[in-house]
Amino acid sequence: MANAFFSDLLATISERGRTLLRRGDSADTRRGADGLIELCDALLSGRGEASGTAMAREVLDIYRELDAAGRRAFFDGLVRNFGPDRERLSRAIEKWRAQPSDEDASSLHFASEPRRQELIRRLNRAPGGTGDLVSMRADLLGMMNGHTDLAA
Repeated sequence: MANAFFSDLLATISERGRTLLRRGDSADTRRGADGLIELCDALLSGRGEASGTAMAREVLDIYRELDAAGRRAFFDGLVRNFGPDRERLSRAIEKWRAQPSDEDASSLHFASEPRRQELIRRLNRAPGGTGDLVSMRADLLGMMNGHTDLAA
């Protein structure tokens, strides 16, 4: 009973947040892969739980509307723009090389995590996000047949 209430509450908050997001932006500007990449970047830079959940749901909905070429462009954008922060990673490597420690190893680990990993975590918080991510992964695996450029 409590789970159903919480799930309904989260869905309501998400839908209201999506309504607010749509008011501030023309629907057509975010419908292509480039707009979707911008929306993903905004999702990662945001801090609000309700607006983040709404934005995550919006990302997943727009992804679902993309054709095969748009989905490929979206995945290319994730590879290109959502990898690890190279500056932060370089600093962590240099610190580790200068004097290795457990703390430096931990810093190196977190610095090497690609931004798309956090994006996936946030998309997973959207209502129905897990199922959508499974479908997205199936699309990606289908595109990777013989193409290693999407391996990241």
